[in-house]
Amino acid sequence: MIFGREAEKAILERLFQSKRAEFLAMYGRRRIGKTYLIYEYFKDKGIYFEITGNRKASKKEQLKRFYKKFCARFYDDGIENPKDWGDAFDLIVNVAQKVDPSTKFILFLDELPWLASPKSGFLSALDQAWNNEFSRMPNVFLIVCGSAAAWIIRKVVKDKGGLHGRLSAKIRLQPFTLSESERFLISEGVNLKRKQLIELYMAIGGVAKYLINVPPGKSSVQVINELCFSPHGFLFSEFSDLYQSLFDESEKHIAIVRALAKKRKGLSLEELLKVTKIPYGGRVTEILEELEESGFIFQIPAFGKEKRDRKIRLMDEYTFFYLSWIDKMRPTIFKSSTGDMDYWSKICKGPKWHEWAGHAFENICLKHIDHIKIALGISGVLTEESHWHYSNHEEGAEVDLLIDRADDCINLIEIKFCNDEYVIDRDYAEKLERKKRIFQKVTQTRKVIFLTMITPYGVKKNDHYIGLVDQQLTIDHLF
Repeated sequence: MIFGREAEKAILERLFQSKRAEFLAMYGRRRIGKTYLIYEYFKDKGIYFEITGNRKASKKEQLKRFYKKFCARFYDDGIENPKDWGDAFDLIVNVAQKVDPSTKFILFLDELPWLASPKSGFLSALDQAWNNEFSRMPNVFLIVCGSAAAWIIRKVVKDKGGLHGRLSAKIRLQPFTLSESERFLISEGVNLKRKQLIELYMAIGGVAKYLINVPPGKSSVQVINELCFSPHGFLFSEFSDLYQSLFDESEKHIAIVRALAKKRKGLSLEELLKVTKIPYGGRVTEILEELEESGFIFQIPAFGKEKRDRKIRLMDEYTFFYLSWIDKMRPTIFKSSTGDMDYWSKICKGPKWHEWAGHAFENICLKHIDHIKIALGISGVLTEESHWHYSNHEEGAEVDLLIDRADDCINLIEIKFCNDEYVIDRDYAEKLERKKRIFQKVTQTRKVIFLTMITPYGVKKNDHYIGLVDQQLTIDHLF
């Protein structure tokens, strides 16, 4: 059963029904469900053949694996083990040519970056096979896939060589949204109230493989403790495996996310390079692109500023959670055969937890900006999302999320994560009024400003609320 992925399934079906050869590239972070989606969708449709790369295998080993799988699928014997990928693609072409033209031939090249290792000759062989053979067969559907998103974009999507302009479509497979995660967990027998589901999402995100490991009948606190703070927990050691499997020179990627985890509002490129001591130039641009395309970081513009003023922000829930909590506990947990099974229940709701939860909730709101726009009734309005910060010797103000609208309005959004209905007291009301006043003064905007609040259970409509807050959203609007 394929859960959700309606937009992606529509693309797959359109290409499958096409009367000409089609070439699709799919990418997305590890454990997101790419292979599952393709296999489940096409396993019973037409002639399906899958080749999967292995990160540590040599060219000879990869070819041997291909040979065994090819023989098992199409021949019992009578063919020789291919000497190179050109020979391997010749075998596939010969099979494809014998398929009834009314039957789709689906060739799925999974973990392409590992198949196309340096000096393997894989990409040139693929180039030759597609341009000279497959592209002329109207029943061929070629799908390439990989977790190294930036590699797929660089080598396939934006290729300047033989594959240039050959793609029919591309799909960047994203983690499940909150609503998709909720429905997925319900289908797995996991029923949590939305506040607890968000607390779980703040720790593990919407990664399909992580959600599959959520046991039913337990609270979000119990689930997090079991998955993250036990030496046998599925996510206890996931961090190093995740980055090493996705990136070459992963130590630089890890250095960047570690630096960003300590600066929760983000860092400019200049600040980031200074902290990490990574020299500008070289591969730094590629490394940032790899992290961004894989969904680990996000660059948010500064309102009214140049591109160089953008803040680079850590956005991956599990990475932020790991570096905030699991990393420092690893030595202690390793000393115990079971870990501290009450650790998270003792930590959560404390001051450090509230600080972390506030930032993690901000990130969730940034990721669900489309849901926020729908709730505000501006989904059809052209908008730009940004942050804003100002300070001098006398006063300062900061807006974490700002929606600048083409209908001459601006939403200044305040995000608060709390356990009950939020109450605005006199001090906070004065802070909000001052923030709005400074923003108007400094930016000299002529647009209408709406002060908007996002909280789990809403804001109490007391005397401080009335006349100050224009709109409020709850966690239900994020679903």
